[in-house]
Amino acid sequence: MSDGVTSPPGDLPSSIEIDKPNAARIYDYMLGGSHNFEVDRKFADDMMAATNLTPRSYRMNRSFLRRAVRFMVERGVDQFLDLGSGIPTVGNVHEIGQAANESVRVVYVDNEPVAVSHSRRMLADNPNATIVDADLRDPQAVLDDPETRRLLDFSRPIGLLMVAIFHFIPDGDRPVEIVRRYREALQGGGYLALSHFTGDEQAKVNAHHGIEWYKQTANPLIMRGKAEVAAMLEGVDLVDPGLVWVQRWRPDNSEPELVNVSESAIYGAVGRLDAATDMG
Repeated sequence: MSDGVTSPPGDLPSSIEIDKPNAARIYDYMLGGSHNFEVDRKFADDMMAATNLTPRSYRMNRSFLRRAVRFMVERGVDQFLDLGSGIPTVGNVHEIGQAANESVRVVYVDNEPVAVSHSRRMLADNPNATIVDADLRDPQAVLDDPETRRLLDFSRPIGLLMVAIFHFIPDGDRPVEIVRRYREALQGGGYLALSHFTGDEQAKVNAHHGIEWYKQTANPLIMRGKAEVAAMLEGVDLVDPGLVWVQRWRPDNSEPELVNVSESAIYGAVGRLDAATDMG
């Protein structure tokens, strides 16, 4: 794992909390990134030492993102809206998409200061990718942002990415409604990719551990069952194999098959969005 940094460099916002672990920075550390602090690394190491949780779950989710983006690009999608994009590390959406089609455009959305700052720095010389500093729970603010409007043409197909983010959105924030509002904005249709942690089946013990441990962070976890995740995708035309464990969504042999889902504990799906769909 990367050594990361001990404290925020002087050019990062002073508002960054370094005394409390943060989900985006923990995820970065689990993926081997360097944009994390000592408090995040200690939390992750202590959690793994005390439980059966491993970095493999996080990496399985990242692999799902890569496969989903490639799937969409192969079907002609050349613009993406990535909600809750997190800290830039190897295998970001613009890297995956632009490797296949250099004209791919990407709007990342996050409100975690380290994620926003590093994304801006990394994307400074990339005219086809940007970061919007906004809360995804306010779809109108995201959709009306000048950077969103500059890069995305909503009359054409868009890849809408909601990967490993809604397990941080409580029921009180009406996640199903949030998904619906973004879908309604995609007048040109496209595809939606969503993944979500769960406590179903063999993942029950790890889910309990994850919930308890993440209470110590700025981003508590909300585990949902398959039916609850499926409710977020109601009306979406899911492509085969539907809503499944992320490691089983169109595997390409780049990752070893897990012995059981307790190492993954993440559902994932990709679905088609029809142009100008009236969702009521």
